[in-house]
Amino acid sequence: MTERKKETGLDMLRVGGRRALARAITLVESTKSADREKAESLLSGLLPQAGKAIRLGISGAPGAGKSTFIEAFGSYLTGQGHKVAVLAVDPSSRRSGGSILGDKTRMEKLARDPNAFIRPSPAGTTLGGVARRTREALLLVEAAGFDVVIVETVGVGQSETAVSEMVDLFVLLLSPGGGDDLQGIKRGVMELADLVLVTKADGDLTAAANRASADYRNALRLMRPKYPALPPDVRKVSALEGTGIAEAWNFMRDLHDKLKEHGYLKRLREEQARRWFWNEMQAVLSEEFLSNEKLGKEAKKLEASVVAGKALPYTAARALFRHIIAA
Repeated sequence: MTERKKETGLDMLRVGGRRALARAITLVESTKSADREKAESLLSGLLPQAGKAIRLGISGAPGAGKSTFIEAFGSYLTGQGHKVAVLAVDPSSRRSGGSILGDKTRMEKLARDPNAFIRPSPAGTTLGGVARRTREALLLVEAAGFDVVIVETVGVGQSETAVSEMVDLFVLLLSPGGGDDLQGIKRGVMELADLVLVTKADGDLTAAANRASADYRNALRLMRPKYPALPPDVRKVSALEGTGIAEAWNFMRDLHDKLKEHGYLKRLREEQARRWFWNEMQAVLSEEFLSNEKLGKEAKKLEASVVAGKALPYTAARALFRHIIAA
C-alpha cells in the first residue's frame, strides 16, 4: 500500500466512512502479523483523533433486554443529533470457536440508521465478556466521528466485568419479576455500576419493576460508591414504550460532565490505559512463546509436567521465565 493510499484511508475514517471503518476494524481484529503492523500504523496515526466520545459499557444477564434497549436508546440518541457506535461482543463457542454475531439482526432499525454503526465481534478466547481488540475498535469509531460509543458485553457475572476497564460509565441492565433478583446479581458487578436500569417497566411487569427498582436502590446504599458524592442511580426504562430513556441519558450525560469536572474521568482513562498495557504485555509474551520454536518446546514440556501433576503452575511459569532470561 502506498503512502497516498494510507492517507486516503485515514481521511475516509475521520469523516465517518462506514465501509472504511468496517475494513479498519477487520484489520485490527486480524491475527496475521502483516495485518498487525498495518493496524498499529493506522491506530498510531488516529490516536490524536480518538478519546473525545462518551464511552458507555452496557451489561446484563441474558434476557435483560440489552439489544432491545440499545436499539431504542441508540435511536433516541441519533434523533438528538448524536452519532452512535455499538461494539457488540457475542460469545464464542469453546468447542468450535464460532459465534452467531446476530446483533445487527436484533437491532435492525438501528443498523439502518445512517448515524449509527453496529459492529458485532466474537469474544474468541478472551475472558471478561469483551473481544481482545474491542479497545482498538473503540479508538477507531471515535476517530471516525462517533461521539457516543456503546460496548455491549456477552453477559454479566464476576468474570464479565472487563468492559468497565475500557468505558467511562458502566450501565447494568436488570429485568424485573425474577423473584430472587438480588440473589442472582453478584455484589462485585453491582459495585461497578454507575447506573442500574430496570428494564421492561411496562404492562404486567410495571409493579414488579417498581419493587425491583426499590430493592436495587436499597442494595446500592449499602455499597461504597465508586466516586465520593457521585452515587450510582437506579432508573426504570421501557424500550417498548420508550419511557425512561431520555431520563437515563440525561443522568449519564450529567454524570460524565461531573466526572470530567472533578478530574475523575482523566484518572479513570489513565488507569485503563495502564491496565491495557499490562494486559497486552501478557498476551504478547504468550504469543512469543508459541511462535518461538525453542521457547515453545520448553513451554510445552513444562505444561506437560503441570498436567501430569508433577509441578505447580507457578513453579513451571517461574522456570520458563528463568529459561527466557538465560536464553
